[in-house]
Amino acid sequence: MFQSLVTAEQRSKLQANARAFWSGEIEEIEPVVRLLTPNAHATWLLATLDATDGDTAYGLCDLGLGRPWLGQIRLSDLAAIAGPARLPVMRDLYFRPTR
Repeated sequence: MFQSLVTAEQRSKLQANARAFWSGEIEEIEPVVRLLTPNAHATWLLATLDATDGDTAYGLCDLGLGRPWLGQIRLSDLAAIAGPARLPVMRDLYFRPTR
């Protein structure tokens, strides 16, 4: 089910970012995909994806409580989340990193 949160192209880019970061090729990583809860103000800007399990992502997590954090999150956990109106986590189709 969590496959629909990221496209195949985004998945490849996330995994490439992880390889480049851990090999020392790059020091800073731009987010590739933005996931959000449409009515609960939570946002995840994902920058890498573990190629070994294909489920563990790393990025900026903001649950809308004023305390964003950098860390790991499982796509399968995000796929299981539903907001107050039972709306699932969705991908921002128009997201483009600008900074």
